[in-house]
Amino acid sequence: MLRQYELLEKVRGYDPDADEAMINRAYVFSMKAHGSQTRASGDPYFSHPIEVAGILTDLHLDDETIVTAILHDTIEDTVATPEEIDRLFGPNIARLVDGVTKLSKIEAQSESQRAAENLRKFLLAMSGDIRVLLVKLADRLHNMRTLHFISNPEKRKRIARETMDIYAPLAERIGMYEFMTEMQTLSFRELEPDAYASISRRLEQLHKGEGDLIERIARGIKAHLEANGVEAEVQGREKHPYSIWRKMAERHVSFEQLSDVMAFRAIVSSNEQCYRTLGLVHQRWPMVPGRFKDFISTPKRNGYQSLHTTVIHDEQMRIEIQIRDREMHARAEHGLAAHWAYKEGKAAASTQHPWISDLIEILEHAQSAEELLEHTRMAMYQDRIFAFTPKGELIQLPKGATPVDFAYAVHTDLGDQTVGAKINGRVMPLRTPLENGDQVEILVSKAQHPQPGWLSFVVTGKARAKIRRFVKSKEREETVALGRKIFDEIVQRLPNSLGWEAMAEALKRLNIHDDDALMEAIALKRISDVAVMEALIPGSTSTAGVKPPPQRTAISIKGLTPGVAFQLAPCCHPIPGDRIVGLRREGAEIEVHMIGCERLADGIDADWVDLAWGDESDGGAAQLCIVIRNEPGSLAVVAGVLGSHGANIVSMDQISRDGSFHTFHLDIEVHDVQHLMRIIAALRATEVVASAERL
Repeated sequence: MLRQYELLEKVRGYDPDADEAMINRAYVFSMKAHGSQTRASGDPYFSHPIEVAGILTDLHLDDETIVTAILHDTIEDTVATPEEIDRLFGPNIARLVDGVTKLSKIEAQSESQRAAENLRKFLLAMSGDIRVLLVKLADRLHNMRTLHFISNPEKRKRIARETMDIYAPLAERIGMYEFMTEMQTLSFRELEPDAYASISRRLEQLHKGEGDLIERIARGIKAHLEANGVEAEVQGREKHPYSIWRKMAERHVSFEQLSDVMAFRAIVSSNEQCYRTLGLVHQRWPMVPGRFKDFISTPKRNGYQSLHTTVIHDEQMRIEIQIRDREMHARAEHGLAAHWAYKEGKAAASTQHPWISDLIEILEHAQSAEELLEHTRMAMYQDRIFAFTPKGELIQLPKGATPVDFAYAVHTDLGDQTVGAKINGRVMPLRTPLENGDQVEILVSKAQHPQPGWLSFVVTGKARAKIRRFVKSKEREETVALGRKIFDEIVQRLPNSLGWEAMAEALKRLNIHDDDALMEAIALKRISDVAVMEALIPGSTSTAGVKPPPQRTAISIKGLTPGVAFQLAPCCHPIPGDRIVGLRREGAEIEVHMIGCERLADGIDADWVDLAWGDESDGGAAQLCIVIRNEPGSLAVVAGVLGSHGANIVSMDQISRDGSFHTFHLDIEVHDVQHLMRIIAALRATEVVASAERL
């Protein structure tokens, strides 16, 4: 454990103006507060915050950050209070300590909810002062270094998984690759002990078998550069076990087939020398196509800059070489901490790390704990691609991102109003994965709104959060509207008309807080029709009291969106013009069937609701089974008939081939039943069609 004077000497070594008295007060306060507490290792608990502070002194962080590290567990694990920290160390440190403190006593919540609440608070604090993140990462790194002392294997795995999913990606996102690498290695050792041991053994054998191979290659690269007038520091290393394991999994190869387990770094004096070095490397050794990346002209979102290339070295061995100048190297090793200037006090999140703003936006729109964790992992833990707006602005996105993700990355309103996209000047489907260097133009309409179907292909947490929020809002809005229509039908069955005060009294009796909540409960059958009638007029459901309407009114579903407030049954594919009935089950959307559907017999446990399409319906999708002759041009004739009658083919599946005839199932968009009947008649009149039936 670092002693008090040793910690002070480390801080004084890079910051002669540090407030030593404040650091001394924090050291003594934390030691007294933690008292006789011990860690799983048996060491005094106080050793942990001091080691965390020591890790941060290696990054040359300011005195306030060092004091925060010393105090970071006092509020959570001792009787110390935020007010006491504020009084003794000032509001800045009190705020920082509170930001790092976990919410450890959230009752009646699952492990994932607890993790999400901790993450929620942490992200909010981090957005105000990035030093919260630096302390938290150092805290987690030291905890991982001592993880093996915890006796409970399930607890060790949970901590390792959380580190791998959240904290290692956070370190990567701010460019702290040393932190990321060590966290991943320690987590990997816990989560996949057999794989870790196997890869470590093979690396050791490789090292024994080839001796100083890495050192010899590094000397050779340095000598080649110096012979051509470039002074460079060349470092070589084996890739760490987790990186090797991930490459083996991604490429589906064995350790022996993985040729680039060694990486080298050439550190030169300037940006210009980086490109000159790259030329000399490629001049001496052939490059591996597709393995060159220029992160100098297009930096990663965390500010990382470097040239990456893989070359075929002597004896047909593939090696990776990274080329950067000294300033880039400092950022690559310590990331955001390398930018830290304690005299300037640049603490708040800035445009240098805009991904933090993305995470905060996700935080504001996540509907549940699980969704927050899912979106945060998506935002942090994916490879990036680079795409451009028509004006040349660079937008960084995860691999696999689509134009919808691109639109939301530019601006929320742009994403909401997206109707189409041009990629490199060509109109392309919205689900098209973007490639590096694509220029993307988003086509918009003010009448457009997010579509539920987008959730099947968007990959960014921000896009998913925005779309889900709209869909949830739309679902509630339409569910309330449908519930109101059912409520009106219920009211018709009451023996007496309602006074204005009847609804207010009913809400009290049902313990429901407002009118919309009641309508939602009715639509989802969380409350029975009988209970609603009794709440409106007590005693109205007795045999003598109920007054069935002379003619039961069909409830119109006009204006409601299929798949939101109700579902069209996939067994019979009802379309406008069909006689329909709805099945209401508790907690689920109403399921709409044709009146003659065989599956209605399964609805004995559900309430039946008479439904109607309403006037001027938006149409629907019908299924056809057609048998056509096996002749050239037959499908073209069928497509021509459908097109001439204004029907669009949604999907087509070949079901069977029987010599001279083929059977197809088609999903087609039609206006209503009459439109469908005209299409079927036209198909039957076509010579190449043997039969056409509605499924």
